[in-house]
Amino acid sequence: IFNSLLQILEDGRLTDAQGRVVDFKNTVIIMTTNLGTRDISKAVGLGFAKSNDEESTYERMKVKVQEELKQHFRPEFLNRVDDIVVFHQLTPKEIIQIVDLMLAQVAERLKDRDMGLEVSPAAKQVLADRGYDPVMGARPLRRTIQRELEDTLSEKILYGELRPGQVVKIDIEGEGDAAKFTFTGETAPAVAAPTTAASNG
Repeated sequence: IFNSLLQILEDGRLTDAQGRVVDFKNTVIIMTTNLGTRDISKAVGLGFAKSNDEESTYERMKVKVQEELKQHFRPEFLNRVDDIVVFHQLTPKEIIQIVDLMLAQVAERLKDRDMGLEVSPAAKQVLADRGYDPVMGARPLRRTIQRELEDTLSEKILYGELRPGQVVKIDIEGEGDAAKFTFTGETAPAVAAPTTAASNG
């Protein structure tokens, strides 16, 4: 794979085993890796990421990632990469925003069933705590939402515990690892039809 990437990055084209050529000119190639994330999460655990000097913390993390890249990739490959971007660790606020985006997708699917969705801030926080991993990032969040919310929602809809025309309210019962999600279906408030003033004419 590295030989193929070298040809793409150097010549702007790729030739397959049958001699066919694919043009990669005027193409932006973005590659991602988790190299160095373990060291970054260690820094967070030791409190470095909470330091007042966030810029120097970021620079230290960037140096560590560069070292990891040099250990895993050949120099001729790295020399052909124009820029290496090290992303900052996600903040708690950003993780909640990701939870909101994923819950919006769930709400959209419920809308097709004439159902609404309301999730309490406490429930969102538990999802964020259980779904975020310092090494894997926000990827496990989707699985957590599916396991903790979507599977239960599907069962309750299937057995008629939650029905069309209801707003599903999700909250938390208990604390810590013992906390459980609660699902309550409430009839959606009726929307009054618009009235028009009668004409005297």
